[in-house]
Amino acid sequence: MASYRGALIGCGFFAINQLHAWRDAEGVDIVALCDRDPERLSHAGELFGIDRRYGDAEQMLRAEKPNFVDIATTVASHRPLVELAAKMGIPVICQKPFALSMADARAMVEACRLAGVPLMVHENFRWQSAIQAVKTRLDANAIGRPFWARVSFRSGFDVFSGQPYLAEGKRFIIEDLGIHILDIARFLFGEVTQLSARTQRVNPAIKGEDVATMLLDHEGGLSSVVDCSYATRLPVDPFPETLVEIDGSAGTLRLGTGYRLVVNGPGGREEVDLSPPLLPWASRPWHNIQESVLAIQRHWLHCLRNGKEPSTSGRDNIATMALVEAAYASAASGQTIEMASI
Repeated sequence: MASYRGALIGCGFFAINQLHAWRDAEGVDIVALCDRDPERLSHAGELFGIDRRYGDAEQMLRAEKPNFVDIATTVASHRPLVELAAKMGIPVICQKPFALSMADARAMVEACRLAGVPLMVHENFRWQSAIQAVKTRLDANAIGRPFWARVSFRSGFDVFSGQPYLAEGKRFIIEDLGIHILDIARFLFGEVTQLSARTQRVNPAIKGEDVATMLLDHEGGLSSVVDCSYATRLPVDPFPETLVEIDGSAGTLRLGTGYRLVVNGPGGREEVDLSPPLLPWASRPWHNIQESVLAIQRHWLHCLRNGKEPSTSGRDNIATMALVEAAYASAASGQTIEMASI
């Protein structure tokens, strides 16, 4: 098995999960870290025993010449960092949201294409084992032809205490969370032809929307509802579970709370507990997300070794970004948005 030397840029909140997952992945070492905040850089370096630490990304990439770079910074820095890596011929993983605009996203994809380097967006939600299990059932025709679906993430969990910057943006739930749920809908049901959306701001202490309801028409004829909320108070909060309902021509599939999958189809009834493993470094209730980080990073390594395009390549993620832009456009105008116009 080929062994890879990686470098990571950005040592903030979520990057710690990525560093844990890299330590668990086979055939890879993160050999250098970069962050402009000396305290964050020192904390991550000490926690993971990484001595090569930099405050400048270009200096790090020139000195270390890694086999790939994992960009775990905020969105405003993505385009310059991705284009820097492409210019240096270094394969790139980029955190979501991928770009500030569709133009920036397309520019990054084109830069990597021209440089001949792989580009993967760290869109990890589709890599949750429960979501992968749903996809496996659909691919096996377990409920016939799906014609209606709902993908839902509703919670009252306080995400702002750990990531206070989320309360400051004019855009919130669609850009931060909805992008994941929309990507799951694309992954399960295919590309989208048109979309309509409605948003609300329930929490007066934030600037963006914290509730979004979206209706998607997919190319194959299926209609799906994607709904997200951080204002939903439930007696048992399912955070951070994504719930899925699918009706098909020959049966139904439900992924409910507690990772309980129920499939009723021509083959009979299947009921299974899809609770994700609790990795040694993971903690409840985040463990399903943390498991998916390890899964997507293993996928990246597999693609590097075999010369394959990642499932969530930059090219693929542009289609998910387009759904986000369409949702905001629809919510602002009250109109249904044709995806061909984005």
